[in-house]
Amino acid sequence: MPEPTIHELFDLTGRVVLVTGGTGHLGSAMSRALAEAGATVVIASRDAERAKAAAAALPGRKHAGVALDHMDPISIERGFLDAVAVAGRIDVLVNNGHEAQPADWTTVTAEQFTRQLANATGYFLLARLLRNHAVERQASASIVLLGSMYGQVASYPDAYEGVCPASPVAYHALKGGIVHMTRHLAAYWAADGVRVNCLSPGPFPTDKAPKEMVERLTTKLPMKRMGRPHELKGAIIFLASDASSFMTGQNLTIDGGWTVW
Repeated sequence: MPEPTIHELFDLTGRVVLVTGGTGHLGSAMSRALAEAGATVVIASRDAERAKAAAAALPGRKHAGVALDHMDPISIERGFLDAVAVAGRIDVLVNNGHEAQPADWTTVTAEQFTRQLANATGYFLLARLLRNHAVERQASASIVLLGSMYGQVASYPDAYEGVCPASPVAYHALKGGIVHMTRHLAAYWAADGVRVNCLSPGPFPTDKAPKEMVERLTTKLPMKRMGRPHELKGAIIFLASDASSFMTGQNLTIDGGWTVW
């Protein structure tokens, strides 16, 4: 068997990728990367029209958008079936959607905490649908779950004090669970030819983030700056493609060095 070239390893031509939350701050950059690498991208959003508009703006003319709310089991199954119907199949899943819960440890209610953890339930249900879809097709597949640096380390209280609520405790519990769920699913699904990895971004604030908080966060990492959405593009192509064909159950952290301290 000839050794594949670098171009061949990273090439996603002929692959179909489903991206949840593909219209958001990071999801849109990752969707563009996947399209630029040759994939057919199906963007999922709670708003079908928004998903279709985002898909239409991607490079190429073969992309699609579907309605899918990863917090709703019925919507998950319906959205996945719609994605398969419109694209013919799904080869790669990027579980990027996220319903935020801003309350920190001082005020979060039991209901809010539980609701935040339901993001992980949605990730699992959608991942299992893709695993079963791949097995039925007797095909390989790649699943990428979105974790966070905050699934690995605590936040600094002084980065938020007096500016905004602290990084939510439920978010830390959620992302830590997603990092470990990656390992568990990878162990069980490797025999099926389904790889499961996690991509954990560091600080990638939007323009709406409090300026003083961003300035404080900048002092906490070796590179002394925040991440830009395009700086996840290489990582998502690596995880989705054959370039990572011998990698499963791993957590790839793109955080400007935050977690080295």
